[in-house]
Amino acid sequence: MSDRDAKERPGIRAERLPLETQGTFAALLTLDRPESLNAIDLALLEELDAHLDAIDADPAIRCLLVTGAGRAFSAGGDLKGYIELQRDAVAFPRFVKELHRIFGRLRAMRLPAVALVNGVTAAGGLELLLACDFAIASRAARIGDAHLNFGQMGGGGVLSLLPRLIGWQRATQLVFSGDFLEADEALAWGLVSQVVEPDALVDAGRTFASRVARKSPLAVANAKSVMRDAWEQRLPLEASLRLERDVNSLYCLESEDAREGLAAFAEKRDPRFQGR
Repeated sequence: MSDRDAKERPGIRAERLPLETQGTFAALLTLDRPESLNAIDLALLEELDAHLDAIDADPAIRCLLVTGAGRAFSAGGDLKGYIELQRDAVAFPRFVKELHRIFGRLRAMRLPAVALVNGVTAAGGLELLLACDFAIASRAARIGDAHLNFGQMGGGGVLSLLPRLIGWQRATQLVFSGDFLEADEALAWGLVSQVVEPDALVDAGRTFASRVARKSPLAVANAKSVMRDAWEQRLPLEASLRLERDVNSLYCLESEDAREGLAAFAEKRDPRFQGR
């Protein structure tokens, strides 16, 4: 991925935002189909997959930010396309399988992934939000599921992940009603972690990314992996603690970054982490 004048893919605009720590960047992916409210189709998923390949191959990138162009983060699947897609017993399962694979890849990636929710977020857009580690919302955001409003049902993670995030009662209310939450309601429900003015949204993401860039990328990746496994797999407490202990011991005993962090503290200087 090149700098701010990066080569653009048709449905997703990619930028590399410089962070405060020299030589580090945030990857900003903007869903760029505003005329369709950034609808998600197979082509867009394939673009996202290719961008994740590029991000994984770039050690200078320390955080992923995902947002939308125009008045939507993403309104979900391309319903016009669904009319034909759901008549095809081969193509539709393939689409759902790819949706699961790529959103699963987003959840499992080594970097923190942050949804910058700029506007309308529904159905597959909510599932994209849930595939990120957390979300920051613009005051213009409106967030709901809405699958049932169109005779559909969630298939990209919302029915599994939403109850884990906000609890059974609130998740079922949001899914069954098809209602939308304003930004402050979404904050109160725990669906987003912060609400900012629309023109401050990308800066808020960049500020967080700069904090992450000061940390060991290996420690960040390990911490994310342990937390994700414990949360998504609903590990019993003892199993989760054992996983945390084992990963901690391996990292602290064998990584250069763990030694560098302690040396920098003792020498009263900024650490120079290498991700090793």
